[in-house]
Amino acid sequence: MKRSISVLKNIRKSARQRIVNRNRKKRLKEALKKVKKLTTKRSAMKAYPGVQSMIDRSVQDGIIKKNAAAREKAQLLKHINTLK
Repeated sequence: MKRSISVLKNIRKSARQRIVNRNRKKRLKEALKKVKKLTTKRSAMKAYPGVQSMIDRSVQDGIIKKNAAAREKAQLLKHINTLK
């Protein structure tokens, strides 16, 4: 079946965007893991605002859904509050 130029362009564009989204999601997961590995409450609270803004930007860009972001932030704060 013959494909139009716009269809081929959209295929290329979506392939590039899929790679970008995958990398962003990967960086977000790594940041979350890094904060969860911290052992002191002070260092975790210092790192939290950066991760929180990364989560919020991911929602704006459509990488993760709004409720998933809220759940991640709540779980992260719950974890931080258990630290000494």
